[in-house]
Amino acid sequence: MTLSRETRMKPSIASITTAYNAAHRLPRQIDALLRQTRALQEIVVVDNGSTDGTSAMLAERYPQVTVLRLSSNAGAAGGWAAGLTYTALEKRHDWIWNFDDDSVPGDSALDTMLSSAREITEDPSVGMLVPLPVHESTGVSYPPLLWRDGLIKPAKDVLQGPVWFADVAVASGCMVRREVVEAVGLPRADFFMDFFDFEYCLRMRSRKYKIAVINECPFSHELGDTVVIRFARRSRVWSQHAPWREYYMSRNLTYAAFWLYPASKTKQFAVLHLFRHAVAILLFGAQKAASLKKLLQGVVDGRRGRLGVRFLPHLGT
Repeated sequence: MTLSRETRMKPSIASITTAYNAAHRLPRQIDALLRQTRALQEIVVVDNGSTDGTSAMLAERYPQVTVLRLSSNAGAAGGWAAGLTYTALEKRHDWIWNFDDDSVPGDSALDTMLSSAREITEDPSVGMLVPLPVHESTGVSYPPLLWRDGLIKPAKDVLQGPVWFADVAVASGCMVRREVVEAVGLPRADFFMDFFDFEYCLRMRSRKYKIAVINECPFSHELGDTVVIRFARRSRVWSQHAPWREYYMSRNLTYAAFWLYPASKTKQFAVLHLFRHAVAILLFGAQKAASLKKLLQGVVDGRRGRLGVRFLPHLGT
C-alpha cells in the first residue's frame, strides 16, 4: 500500500450521494457540498430509480453535479457500489465521500476532517475517515463501533479523544481511500439495505486497513425516525424504522453472523441483539405486528443464506 507523491500533496476528492425520491431533500445537502470551504473535485448523485423527478431537478438546478441514473432501486448498498465504481475505479479520485440523501455536512466538514487527520492520511493503512453522525433534532450521536465477535461501544475515554480508531461505521459521511476499493472490492449490492456498510468495514479490517474517527467533525444524519422516550424512569433513544427496513436489518445481521463470521460468540450476539430489538418493537414500535413479521422473515432468510431484493420502499410494508 503506497501513495503517490501527487496524492500526498493534493488528493482529488469526490462525493457520492445515493438518492431515492429525494427531489425535496437533496437541495439542502447539495448546497452544503457546494459551500464546502475545501472544494470537492466532483459531486456525484446516484439516482436510485427515483420516480419523483430527482434527476430532472438536479439537471435544472445543479448542472455541475454528475448524475448516475439507475433503472431500478438497487438500495443503499447497490447505489454506493455504483458510485464507487464510477468515482474510484473509473475516474480514480483519491478519496470518495459517501452520503445518504438526508445527511447534511457543515460547511467546513471536509476541511475539518482532512485537517484533523492530516498526519493520519499519510499512513496508507488508514483506509477510511469517519465524522461523528449526529441526529439534528435530538442531538443524539451515533459513534462508530468496535467488533469483538459482535458489536460493542467504545469506552468513554476513547470517545472523548479527537481521533480514534473503530471497526465499523455507518456509510453516510465516511470517506474511503481509492486504494481500498481497488484492494477490497465494492460493497455487497445483495445486502440492499442495512449492515452492508458494517460488512464492508469488516472486510477492510480483515485486510488490515484502519478506520479513523474524527470526533471534531460532526455532521447531521438521520438514522430512522429517532425520538427520545422515557421508560422505567430512564431516557432512551428509539429509532423507528418501516417494517421493510426491519427485514433487511435482521436478515443481513443474521447472514453475517451465521455465514460470514460463524463463531459461536457472534451467533450468540446476533440472537440476543435481535431478541432485544423485538422486545423494543413490542414496547415502542408504531407498527408492531408488521415489524415483527418482517424481522422474523429476515431471520429466516438470513439463516438460509437468501439475499437480494425482497421488499421495496415504494411498495410500503
